[in-house]
Amino acid sequence: MEEQILAEGCRKGDDMARKELYDRYAGRLLSICMRYAGDRATAEDLLHDAFLKIYGAFDRFTYRGTGSLRAWIERITVNVALEWIRSRSKLGSVTLDEGKAAAEVAEPDVAEMARVPREVLMRFIGELPEGYRAVFNLYCIEEYSHRDIARMLGINEKSSSSQLFRARAMLARRIRAYLETH
Repeated sequence: MEEQILAEGCRKGDDMARKELYDRYAGRLLSICMRYAGDRATAEDLLHDAFLKIYGAFDRFTYRGTGSLRAWIERITVNVALEWIRSRSKLGSVTLDEGKAAAEVAEPDVAEMARVPREVLMRFIGELPEGYRAVFNLYCIEEYSHRDIARMLGINEKSSSSQLFRARAMLARRIRAYLETH
């Protein structure tokens, strides 16, 4: 079923269209939830919440060409994950490590990264502390600026930059250790 027809069916509340939407995108959206939640049970809860929000928001979706439906539902899913992160933190901000700067570790090059299976890399990202993980995902994967991240998480831009630096250093250490043993 074409995206535009699928979206129109979901807008009308057609259960077959909703099932197809779920079947087509649940795996991709679950991986987004896993990146933010860090554990499968929470990610599945977030996925459920995301689909409820998606199904309830089709009256606000505008088809803009191939890929626009996927982009729209992915953005809703990221927002659901960010709402979950903010709800776990006091005053709507993510708890961030403001301690000493992490020791600089050279990031692995492309050839080294190719030796790390995707599932191992995703596990390493999932094991990052919540604040690091949120900033890393928003900056490196979702491609938001530090200004946007600061606004979304209720932190300042320098904290976003600092958290990204620490997340990358932590990932670099984990990847180096993995490469030494594999």
